[in-house]
Amino acid sequence: MKELRGKRDNIVKNKDRIRGTTPEIEQAAQKLRRNLTPAEARLWSELRNKQLDGLRFRCQHPVGSFILDFYCPSCKLVVEVDGEVHACQAEYDDARTAKLAEYGYKVLRFSNEQVINDLPTVLAEIRRVAFALL
Repeated sequence: MKELRGKRDNIVKNKDRIRGTTPEIEQAAQKLRRNLTPAEARLWSELRNKQLDGLRFRCQHPVGSFILDFYCPSCKLVVEVDGEVHACQAEYDDARTAKLAEYGYKVLRFSNEQVINDLPTVLAEIRRVAFALL
């Protein structure tokens, strides 16, 4: 894959990312990939290797200054798994979702409980939205 030079000569490995991804964000994403929550690990076990109807997902994928829990590049679908949400976290999540929407990303949010207790419904919703976006 051809490397591109970004702001301040940081290397950006994929030209479809929002500008501004930094080596620090890349390192943070790698660390998060190694330390998935139980709900994230359960969902990733169903999404990895194109298991969901051939859709390719990336895990803990950096986009600009954000790290997305799961990302399907073919339809620009972001899947987030949220733990307990406090008021300030909900405000941040809303602002982040709005910013991603400005760049054409569709964000789906599920709680840890939904993923752990009702994974088939979560997967069905991801499938439905992904194919609607293709």
